[in-house]
Amino acid sequence: METAKTKHPTFKYLILSLSLSFLLLFLFISLHPNRFQALLTTTVTENRPHSAFVSSTEDLKIRPGYTSYDTYIQRQLNKTLNPKLREIWTTRDWDRKIQVFSRFFSDLKSGKFLADSSKCLCVGARVGQEVEALKRVGVADSIGIDLVPFPPLVIKGDFHNQPFDDETFDFEFSNVFDHALRPEKFIAEIERTLKSDGVAVLHVSLSRRGDKYSANDLYSVKPLVKLFRRSKLVRVRKVDGFGLDTEVVFRKTKKNITQRF
Repeated sequence: METAKTKHPTFKYLILSLSLSFLLLFLFISLHPNRFQALLTTTVTENRPHSAFVSSTEDLKIRPGYTSYDTYIQRQLNKTLNPKLREIWTTRDWDRKIQVFSRFFSDLKSGKFLADSSKCLCVGARVGQEVEALKRVGVADSIGIDLVPFPPLVIKGDFHNQPFDDETFDFEFSNVFDHALRPEKFIAEIERTLKSDGVAVLHVSLSRRGDKYSANDLYSVKPLVKLFRRSKLVRVRKVDGFGLDTEVVFRKTKKNITQRF
């Protein structure tokens, strides 16, 4: 009997503590539903293999084989740090690619998608031929990001988590969408760092698959239209861009929109 009397208050305190905890949790969820959802999402995704929360659709297939985000990053670095490829990019391919990119950007200037005063970002720029091309056509305020920096044209940055503030750029260009393991995050970061009425241009391949370093395969423009939740599709045209055959242009709107294609 004496033992039972000793445990009884402890049990009551336990019940009281649990009740208070649930009450505090309920109040937090009620007052901050978005923060709770973000916390829940982060906790779930950070502790699961990457393939477990990246989904494929009919026209956008995520390639299997990545057991973690670190595995994916290391595979991308294997290409970016390849000394033979870097030598080719900075010598034989340098002027040729700058000339082709310059033609693309000159056309975008003619279409009023790009201006000399634009603040520009090239996403996944490697050694920065596209950044140099922007500067040569008169767009001086241009920079690139890549996992491996190439100063002064390219700084270090992961395109799934851009190192820039919201609404920083007027124009963003990328021809590495196929290297995105998380396409939804790739696009969300472009829209986050793009100013309202800013323009995003992607060069993608719809008729052929990417190389062995690609993380996804795209079969139509439809998935891009769905992923750009805050932007409007304004142009699609055929191009010849180093194995990429389609240019897709989006303009960011002031409000979230839902597009159907």
